[in-house]
Amino acid sequence: MDVNAAVAAVAAIAGVLTGVIAMLAFRWSEREQKRPTRSSLHTDAVLPPGVDTVLSVLRSSAVVLDEADAVVKASSAAYALGLVRGGKLAVEPMLQMARDTRRDGEIRQVELDLPRRGTGRGEALAVSARVAPLGSRLVLLLVEDLTEARRIEAVRRDFVANVSHELKTPVGALSLLSEAVMDASDDPEAVERFAGRMQIEATRLTSLVQELIDLSRVQNDDPLEDAEPVRVDELVAEAVDRCRHQAGAKQITMAAGGTADLRVWGNRGQLAAALGNLVENAVNYSPARTRVGIAARSVNAPGGDQIEIAVTDQGIGISDKDKERIFERFYRVDPARSRATGGTGLGLAIVKHVAASHGGEVTVWSAEGQGSTFTLRLPEAGAARDRAHQQPARETRAGGAGLDVEAGRSTPESPEPNAYETLPAPEVLP
Repeated sequence: MDVNAAVAAVAAIAGVLTGVIAMLAFRWSEREQKRPTRSSLHTDAVLPPGVDTVLSVLRSSAVVLDEADAVVKASSAAYALGLVRGGKLAVEPMLQMARDTRRDGEIRQVELDLPRRGTGRGEALAVSARVAPLGSRLVLLLVEDLTEARRIEAVRRDFVANVSHELKTPVGALSLLSEAVMDASDDPEAVERFAGRMQIEATRLTSLVQELIDLSRVQNDDPLEDAEPVRVDELVAEAVDRCRHQAGAKQITMAAGGTADLRVWGNRGQLAAALGNLVENAVNYSPARTRVGIAARSVNAPGGDQIEIAVTDQGIGISDKDKERIFERFYRVDPARSRATGGTGLGLAIVKHVAASHGGEVTVWSAEGQGSTFTLRLPEAGAARDRAHQQPARETRAGGAGLDVEAGRSTPESPEPNAYETLPAPEVLP
């Protein structure tokens, strides 16, 4: 009898303990369910029907706060921007806006600059925050990232300002020169001198307008719509011929070398303009009696074989601070030299856009006082190349102008081991 009573007592105690443990587990489970999480903060229990679905498809970062300023719902974009941390809204101005909106029900909107998360460079993140009441107890915060839009607007504003300035200079010069011609109508020598200056300014204006048209075309057109295999030898020959007169006047030797019979895939006109701009810059920024080399070769790349076309000069070089900006529109390393040579500051911007639109890139190596090497990388067309029939190039003289076109080999004065130094020499360009 005593044994049965003891067993019954033990069973009763065990039942009580089981009930207590079950109750504690249930309450702990409820607490865990109410704890804010990254994906859902008891959304179903608090948000009005359908709101969760709407917030999940919004492009803006969305945060829903309750009456205690706790985060009820937050999109993944809100976490990515650093707006929500530890279940709380981490941006004090937005939190204050939410409190004011909860108090008076008024919709508020403001633009803020926030520190960029994860960087130590102090870069600002431009956002637009809009706060509105959601039901009787909740507040909805929508945040739009304006950083990229502001950057594009700044580029557009700078572009318009630069274009206005660049157009104003030759137009103003033409106006003054025309007045000077009218005042000197009885002096034939003065008229001839002023007319010559007018021709120079008119040529400069024409070049600027043409390069603006070219830049607009390469930005808006798809070059691969009219793509075809283009021989690199022909592009190099065209670029050399384009700069033949300038190089001859400065007695600059132009050397073409590298692997023969290479082909790239793209728009012939745009590729010729890009390579021509690189060669023209090399000639314009090189002192007299120096050397400009153009060479091409095929290289292996993860996305497929590419063609590298390197243009090397022994010119003034580019400083480190200028290297980061030389591909910007209207940026000039040496404005005085650019004005003297008629440069518009758009040539390298065109090269960059052509390379990007063809799936390639353009890079630069340079040292002040030693020279520069611009390398244009483009996808290979895949056509068969015949390296077995490469012949040594022969030296030719271009019309007595002092322009040599010879095999691509470096000289002791070269600024670096040129990209074309170790490549086989193709046949000489005409």
